[in-house]
Amino acid sequence: MDKYAIIDIGGKQLRVEPGRFYDARHFASLRKAPRSNTKISITRVLLLRHGSSISIGYPWLNNAIVRGRILHDCFRNKLLIQKIYSKKKKRRIFGYRENMIRFVVDSIYVDGKNLNAC
Repeated sequence: MDKYAIIDIGGKQLRVEPGRFYDARHFASLRKAPRSNTKISITRVLLLRHGSSISIGYPWLNNAIVRGRILHDCFRNKLLIQKIYSKKKKRRIFGYRENMIRFVVDSIYVDGKNLNAC
């Protein structure tokens, strides 16, 4: 696609396109547990591409917003950590799952104009 944005969310950078869904670790803007179909706006847009023009923010673009909605909570695969003590014949295995939020990008706005309509 020729319309996409690179956003900073959950400590990672994601390349997002309208109409697709993505998984993120957490949203700093959401204080309580998110519900499905909650609308979100992401203002930390690092790069924006529309056709052949590319806009790069320093550090973020002031006039760009990515809007979407939360689909549901999800879990990533369990991360196992093994701790082996040599010469003692002892080992510990423990792990955890990261809480993830699946969201879909509905539209990308720049200067108040929707890029999907262009």
